[in-house]
Amino acid sequence: MLNLTNLMLMLMLLMLHYSFRMKALKNFPLCSCLPNDLEGAVRQSGQASASFVDAGGMRAIVELLIPQLQFLDDEGAQAELWELSRVFIDTLIEETGCQRVKAIFPDTGAAALLKYKWQDAAFGFSSLSDRKPVEDEDEIVVMVVPDYQMLEYVQKISSLLSGDPPRPLIMWNPRLISEEVGVGVNVQKLKKFFLSTFPVVYSMRPLASGAVFRCYPGLWKVFYDDKERLGRYRLAKELISRPDSEELEYIFGDVQEKSEEGPSLIAKAPSIFSSINRIMKAM
Repeated sequence: MLNLTNLMLMLMLLMLHYSFRMKALKNFPLCSCLPNDLEGAVRQSGQASASFVDAGGMRAIVELLIPQLQFLDDEGAQAELWELSRVFIDTLIEETGCQRVKAIFPDTGAAALLKYKWQDAAFGFSSLSDRKPVEDEDEIVVMVVPDYQMLEYVQKISSLLSGDPPRPLIMWNPRLISEEVGVGVNVQKLKKFFLSTFPVVYSMRPLASGAVFRCYPGLWKVFYDDKERLGRYRLAKELISRPDSEELEYIFGDVQEKSEEGPSLIAKAPSIFSSINRIMKAM
């Protein structure tokens, strides 16, 4: 028969276990759900990155494969991108509690402009081409849209952060793969190998008839249009790794066979931008 002391000890252990479980769950974002809007996706990606870092992760990629964030020729699009990058970094700081985060921007002009504009920022600023972009006191480093033309700088910084002790490096929306003519096969292979050392902790890729989504620590998920509820999506399949084009064709083909007869995926292809608007209602 349990005495009072043993009973109290068991209750304390149960309470500690419950507290630990709740803390662990709190640190994980709601990875099974698509975000309601673009800013929600950015915040969710910050939460996923924080969970990855808290779990001991050192290298990570966050990718939002959305046309709005891919074509940055005009000043307005760039300004929106910088604002979203701050949402990500602020969320990362809030979730990790780290007060020594360094944001590395593509060039000195952007870094100087944003440092002047965001004087209340809780993180440091530098650019890829700075003589010393990372200081010894920096604990987490975020590279904002690093470009393939600056790959050499990216690799040098990555190597530096892999020292003793290693420090986390998160690449936010990197653009390190170029399809330009004249770029050698060996160079492309080296780039892809380098990127393979960075697991994707968050990915949002809208498609014509759904979306491919990953939010750490969850699996890769493929969603498809819910014909019964306009603007809503259903989970088609979960995968351990990112689905390629053949896998997506098979998954959506299987969904289409099981659903009511409707327009083919090819016929739906031109509707990709309207599909994106349904996923990202705030875009």
